[in-house]
Amino acid sequence: MPRTAARTRWRLGLTTTALLTAAALVPPPAHAEDATDYAITVAPSTQGAKIDDTMYGVFFEDINRAADGGLYAELVQNRSFEYSTADNGSYTPLTSWSVGGTAQVVGDTGRLNERNRNYLSLGAGSSVTNSGYNTGIRVEQGKRYDFSVWARAASGSTLTVALKDAAGSLATARQVAVKGGWAKYRATFTATRTSNRGRLAVASADAVALDEVSLFPRETYKNQPNGLRKDLAEKIAALKPGFVRFPGGCLVNTGSMEDYSEASNWQRKRSYQWKDTIGPVEERATNANVWGYNQSYGLGYYEYFRFSEDIGAMPLPVVPALVTGCGQNKATDDEALLKRHIQDTLDLIEFAGGPATSTWGKVRARMGHPEPFHLTHIGVGNEENLPEEFFARFERFRTAIKAKYPDITVISNSGPDDAGTTFDTAWQLNREGKVDMVDEHYYNSPNWFLQNNDRYDSYDREGPQVFLGEYASQGNAWKNGLAEAAFMTGLERNADVVKLASYAPLLANEDYVQWRPDMIWFNNRASWNSANYEVQKLFMNNVGDRVVPSRATGTPHVSGPITGAVGLSTWATSAAYDDVLVTSADGSTLFGDDFSGDASKWKHNGTGSWSVQDGAYVQTDTAAENTMVTAGDPAWKDYDLHVKATKKSGKEGFLVAFGLKDTGTYYWWNLGGWNNTQSAIEQAVNGGKGTLMTKAGSIETGRAYDIDIKVRGRQVTLFLDGKEWGSFTDDKPAEPFRQVVTQDARTGDLIVKVVNARSAEARTAVDLGGAKVAATARVTTLAADETAVNTETDTPVTPVASTFRGVAKKFTYTFPAHSVTFLRIKQS
Repeated sequence: MPRTAARTRWRLGLTTTALLTAAALVPPPAHAEDATDYAITVAPSTQGAKIDDTMYGVFFEDINRAADGGLYAELVQNRSFEYSTADNGSYTPLTSWSVGGTAQVVGDTGRLNERNRNYLSLGAGSSVTNSGYNTGIRVEQGKRYDFSVWARAASGSTLTVALKDAAGSLATARQVAVKGGWAKYRATFTATRTSNRGRLAVASADAVALDEVSLFPRETYKNQPNGLRKDLAEKIAALKPGFVRFPGGCLVNTGSMEDYSEASNWQRKRSYQWKDTIGPVEERATNANVWGYNQSYGLGYYEYFRFSEDIGAMPLPVVPALVTGCGQNKATDDEALLKRHIQDTLDLIEFAGGPATSTWGKVRARMGHPEPFHLTHIGVGNEENLPEEFFARFERFRTAIKAKYPDITVISNSGPDDAGTTFDTAWQLNREGKVDMVDEHYYNSPNWFLQNNDRYDSYDREGPQVFLGEYASQGNAWKNGLAEAAFMTGLERNADVVKLASYAPLLANEDYVQWRPDMIWFNNRASWNSANYEVQKLFMNNVGDRVVPSRATGTPHVSGPITGAVGLSTWATSAAYDDVLVTSADGSTLFGDDFSGDASKWKHNGTGSWSVQDGAYVQTDTAAENTMVTAGDPAWKDYDLHVKATKKSGKEGFLVAFGLKDTGTYYWWNLGGWNNTQSAIEQAVNGGKGTLMTKAGSIETGRAYDIDIKVRGRQVTLFLDGKEWGSFTDDKPAEPFRQVVTQDARTGDLIVKVVNARSAEARTAVDLGGAKVAATARVTTLAADETAVNTETDTPVTPVASTFRGVAKKFTYTFPAHSVTFLRIKQS
């Protein structure tokens, strides 16, 4: 029988655990004028957790072309002819360039400098044309654009530089006289037309060598040299972030830990190392970005620090720990290399904060910033899946940093997931090691975020503090923003434990996407805010300085046993399944298939190629992802599922589904997932997946495995080859009504923040606990259909400001369906 309960949650910011009580919630008659769906009670005389100014920030990683072709304002792609198949199999040194006449990229001793390995030899009477990013080089009528190039022509030559598109000229062409050895030449254009499809053409009357061909808009963010694209930087600045975490992400801990030098044979696939990214741009290294393209490092550490300062945010760099992650999972055992990286980290701290007379402070001063950048936090490592190997190296970094800079907060991490063996081991090591702060990362379904508002209620108040460095629900629809907003009320309530939090990733160029979802989207002509951005901005601009304890009634919910059909799937893998048997709790058979005949009992819902072969059901396409086939009755409950599975080839293992309502709502046991490095139970709700539990482990090719899943009520027990692998109980409600109250110390305002993720409005009784307040509140509301998505041309999720004139010590407010509402109430 279904059971119904109502939950009352006390949101007490200073308590070590949240007080959870259950009470009957009897709906009043629908016609009663004073009927309410919820009640919020505030305790203004009780002091809650202090919220730091740095609570919310942004995480910048060069993914989705966030840097080159994005925040970095350079309009020329592959300006130094350094693109390589090491970056992307389709690249050549002339990618994004077209040649008229004769031109050759060479890498001989005549190069511009040792770290800029290639240059272009352009024949007499020849030209090259660059196509920029997206549809081309964007120019706006009346705006100025600065061209520069490094050139060499022993006998002299004249360059003709032009901006044009298919319709003709976009600016008056410029003549540039070149003579002698390598030198930098400049010219300026004023666009006569607006175009999204511009091209930069450089033609030479005589033979000439070219390198570092550049075109920048004169108007960059704060008009900084080597600057940032104005609209993107302004959107980030408008968030008023407390910190900027950079440069990654997987960039930090993937690839070789060697440097870019002759000794490493000019290693192209390296972890992001800060010394590669400073100094004159023409002398900075190049690198293969782990996300499949090239990094020029024109946007480097100096620019990150400068941008952080410009927007009033704390810089928070992350350095490699010499343990790779993001699927690579290798610990580097090279003592000399470890010592070099530790010294590089100490040098970074000096570069950021040392006096202009120090070795690295002098480098910063020469770049234009004699004053220090005031670095206070630094992260070591990112999402390492080898917690013991990582922590051993982390301690070496921390010891060296603390010895020289005892006031620096050194941040560790807990791996790539919100739970599981790696997470538990990492947290144990961090607690035992008494680290300052632990960086948690997770990407989960909206349902997970609605279920886990209380995640940090039970964290140890004496243990390491939490930096939630990367999180997002799986999508950019308004339902994702709602779920994240609900979760953020829990972050604020636990601001004594969660000291920093940043949604990730920050930026995505719509034509170069490696990861979804993302906060700010753009192309070469425009940028727009996702629904998730609007949530982050609302919270960041209305943080408050202290939590005001409050409580709210919960939503009655109906909970019954896990029900659903069964399914089989693969992911980039060929596998054979056999002897499928589903039995009820009393042992009677509900379903069976030994594939001695056809596969008519199964419905193919996904991709892939399924067929019956030698008495087994086989999926043969090793490129196909999520090849789900399903069978059975969605009403099944309290059953046992047996499957025999054999991996034939490919990257991963098996996916066995149960509790399957439809192709978007199910559980599955993912055996040998994540490139065959771990197994997990994942829950999909309306297409979004969250992880319920994980364990390290891999699946052998050619070996037959017996897989058994026992479903009883809401508890599931899993057996692999007859041995219990694990169990879980899925009984957490996805609460759609969440709230938190904070106080702004400067204005005295109470900020009542309410998330109503229901499809119905929520009439709510608000009791301010006797606080003396003004009768008027300033209200900001985000509300839309839960499927709404902001685009370049349509932004249905947009904040609406209004005034509410019915505030009193006790009052009623109706929160719209699918809404996030902030009420700023003045105390008198």
